Amino acid sequence: MAHLSFPFESVPSVAVRRRLSSSVSASQKPNIPSTYASLTPMWAAVAGSVINNNTEYEIAVSIHDSVYSTDFASLTLPYVKGNAEKNSKEIEQYVLQTLRKFSIEHLCKFLGAGVTVSLIKESPNLCTRLWVDMDIVPIVFNIKPFHTDSVTRPNVKHRISSTTGSYVASGTETPTVYVDSDHLKAMSGLQADVSGRLPIPRTLDEQADSAARKCLMHFGPGNNPRLSIGARNQVMVDAGGKIHLIDDIDVYKATVGPRTWNAVVKLADELREKKVKIGFFSSTPQGGGVALMRHALIRFLSALDVDAAWYVPNPSPSVFRTTKNNHNILQGVASPDLRLTQEAKDGFDAWILKNGLRWTSEGGPLAPGGVDIAFIDDPQMPGLIPLIKKIRPELPIVYRSHIEIRSDLVHIPGSPQEEVWKYLWNNIQLADLFISHPVSKFVPSDVPTEKLALLGAATDWLDGLNKELDPWDSQFYMGEFRNLCTKERMNELKWPERDYVVQIARFDPAKGIPDVIDSYYKFRILLEKSAELTEEEHPQLLICGHGAVDDPDASIIYDQVMQLIASEPYAKYSKDIVVMRLPPSDQLLNALMANSRIALQLSTREGFEVKVSEALHAGKPVIACRTGGIPLQIVDGKSGYLTTPGDTTSVAKHLYNLYTDEALYRSVSQYARTHVSDEVSTVGNAAAWLYLAVMYHRGIKIKPNGAWLNDLLRAETGEEYVEGEPRLPRGGLNMQG
Repeated sequence: MAHLSFPFESVPSVAVRRRLSSSVSASQKPNIPSTYASLTPMWAAVAGSVINNNTEYEIAVSIHDSVYSTDFASLTLPYVKGNAEKNSKEIEQYVLQTLRKFSIEHLCKFLGAGVTVSLIKESPNLCTRLWVDMDIVPIVFNIKPFHTDSVTRPNVKHRISSTTGSYVASGTETPTVYVDSDHLKAMSGLQADVSGRLPIPRTLDEQADSAARKCLMHFGPGNNPRLSIGARNQVMVDAGGKIHLIDDIDVYKATVGPRTWNAVVKLADELREKKVKIGFFSSTPQGGGVALMRHALIRFLSALDVDAAWYVPNPSPSVFRTTKNNHNILQGVASPDLRLTQEAKDGFDAWILKNGLRWTSEGGPLAPGGVDIAFIDDPQMPGLIPLIKKIRPELPIVYRSHIEIRSDLVHIPGSPQEEVWKYLWNNIQLADLFISHPVSKFVPSDVPTEKLALLGAATDWLDGLNKELDPWDSQFYMGEFRNLCTKERMNELKWPERDYVVQIARFDPAKGIPDVIDSYYKFRILLEKSAELTEEEHPQLLICGHGAVDDPDASIIYDQVMQLIASEPYAKYSKDIVVMRLPPSDQLLNALMANSRIALQLSTREGFEVKVSEALHAGKPVIACRTGGIPLQIVDGKSGYLTTPGDTTSVAKHLYNLYTDEALYRSVSQYARTHVSDEVSTVGNAAAWLYLAVMYHRGIKIKPNGAWLNDLLRAETGEEYVEGEPRLPRGGLNMQG
């Protein structure tokens, strides 16, 4: 069969390019590349095969717009047998250059790409480069080089299974289609000595097109990858391994210091060698910080080849209403008359028992022979603990508390907090360890100090929320944001013509949004008094965060914010304030943070709030309040500024100084970018879980006595902290005060 090279044939519109092009002046914004009002979302697929007696490698690229296959190209590259590194680099370079060139010429943004297994074998790090360099979600498929029979619709009436002899029951391996050689001799020029049954080859362009169509099936509403839940409600992170974001382990290594990495490798090696199985159990597979951390953690542990799995219960809206109420009560933000009723307790207990029995029954993760250590998250799941202790009393159980528990309220007799805490503590006390955020007064005095360990929240520097976006990809998400604003008739965010100050947070009464507005108002007054900048050079204010449309709490706060902006004295600047609730897109939040000038976090009450470290990691000076775990993350005066809640005058002065003093801004930005602790990264956080799994599997029941897990694991692995290594401050905590 001939192997021909085909270029892309579709021709982009010059008129559309001219109409969408940016009007930003290069003299005004020299650091902003050419931008376009919007880019079209597209998908691609790549297939490859060695040809011509192992001397050349053919690559086929298929382009898809989610409905039709719109274009195709192929090329043959020189192939040197035995030189895998050279072949891999050339394949990577061709694929990335081809997709980037098509994107720029056709004003599009590739969201996902199907990649065949045969191509990955020749270029193992291609998926990593697609994700890191081009923000393309790579999904790997085993597309066979021969046509196969359908096994998913065995009852199609026109099927003549006796002819092909390939019919098998649904659910088994997809069989290859064979045909009699006699049927092909007259048409194909087969030699007379060829006999028997032959497979029908699938050409490379067909393989690429098949991968593109399969890739699209993994994307859902909002063009986000679909969530996958497997047997016994195991969360199938990254579509059960089909999505390959990071295959190159060295990319993870580059995100942390050498001592953190050495500790992780030592612990992971022991767990692999001893075949230790780790299980995580939390309430929901998406939405919220815990789910984000678990997705990133399982992805990283899979890359380390550590046996870890994550399970969630069947969702129950009525039970989740109870757990949400419990959450609000423990934090002291619920209505004083809200109580945990006996009916709610009974429903909660029945729900957790039903799910627990699925996991403790034969073959389940909590049954004998299942996981070797269980990690239980937050107040939704502690009902599992007594059930596990009955079935497997020897299994180590670690309870992880991510929320604030008002230790000053849970011991007031008859209070709603005491009622909820007693109910939960009855189960939690059976766990071997209690892990809390390192924030004062987060732990009730019932928790024995010897069982208490400290661990901050974490974020992933390589996921869509934090990785560095190429300017081309960043402008796509900024265009999507503009479209969202237009849809809701919200003020336009005039980036890149104008800078903006941002607070990214839920619409929650504790996030200090009124203080954000007041601080911005006072900041604009200071700018006007100085008269150094024109009004068009003054920055806008962006307040945004994820929030479901049907979330009554978020809707109430959103309406209050809009009313406040329209009132005096803030109405004067209302046209420069953008307030948006956003759909669940990590890269959208990433782009909004990365393109901002300064970040705010003026919460009046807070947990750990790792969003602060995310902003610092992006090189954004952060002005925040001394609440929760925020002071642990900001070095006051160096990476940002800490203020007292409600002190909007100080916030305004810090905003003014950072915005008008370029030397100060650059100094703070550089310090922020380079002084984020490994502890808040996925890799540093994973070290803590690996440490616990190692210690308990050794049979050591640790007694941390309120110690930081990162300190314990560093000492255990012989990788102690050294002078100058960034880490969260250790002193000044009163956990049970």
